[in-house]
Amino acid sequence: MSVPDYQSLMLPVLELAAKGEWRVADIADPIADSFGLSLEEREEMLPSGKQRLLHNRIHWAKFYLSRAGLIHSPARGRFTSTPEGRQLLSSNPQRIDTASLMLIPQFREFYQREGTVQRSEEKLSPAVSTSLENTDTPEEQIEKAHRAIDGALREELLDRILQNSPSFFEQIIVDLLVSMGYGGSHVDAAKKLGRSGDGGIDGIINEDRLGLDRVYIQAKRYAIGNSVGRPDVQGFVGSLVGLGASKGVFVTTSSFSHQAKDFVRHLSQRVVLIDGQTLANLMIEHGVGVRTYRVVEFKRLDEDFFNDAG
Repeated sequence: MSVPDYQSLMLPVLELAAKGEWRVADIADPIADSFGLSLEEREEMLPSGKQRLLHNRIHWAKFYLSRAGLIHSPARGRFTSTPEGRQLLSSNPQRIDTASLMLIPQFREFYQREGTVQRSEEKLSPAVSTSLENTDTPEEQIEKAHRAIDGALREELLDRILQNSPSFFEQIIVDLLVSMGYGGSHVDAAKKLGRSGDGGIDGIINEDRLGLDRVYIQAKRYAIGNSVGRPDVQGFVGSLVGLGASKGVFVTTSSFSHQAKDFVRHLSQRVVLIDGQTLANLMIEHGVGVRTYRVVEFKRLDEDFFNDAG
């Protein structure tokens, strides 16, 4: 099975909290055991790669339980149940989730304060009910939204590239490689790209400022679905061999066939294939053809600030 959502973890977290003081790291394995999670599922990370998914969901379950007054923190990083939490468990609930926590006045006040529920409403609106049914943690919702926005931006970038001329595409490759630290300077890179005149080579760029090594480039502006096959890649590699070159980058707006990818794995030359999705990702990462229009900053509690060493 997959890692349970944070609402499904509320009851197990509260049950363990009723048995003593814990840290999130202490209860991760017992909870994973109770759900029969595999090693891979226990080690699964958030898309950000900064925290285990299970730990993050336990944290959010603990957070909401604390807002409902069912658990509290007697010491830094530790938590245990409150009398109210033990009283709730005595009723043998089959599940604890956000909707059931809304029956607790202080949790509902918290939810209202955070803007999820309008104070004037006596009953939950359909929109709020949908919000309560959402099984993603706030961080997961943010990351999903970010991935969706990036996905749409990738598609838009590739569409715009295809709408422009081949020379514009070559200029994008110049801008991207310079932004990634190649070429020494933008002017030098621009002079080299698209002016080599060698068959199968669209450009040459210095790997470093001193020009100690060169990277040879080919760029193909193909429509989505029209993949680059092995013959095209072989032709590019043949040009590299003829020039005595050891490094090459083949860039396309579409994709590479399995045969093309397999071919470059066994070469003595170092040839990197950059497909449309990777190209768009690199453009976003290095700020080529895109601009930041909004920055949202999130803060976490500074535990060291509240650590009373005395």
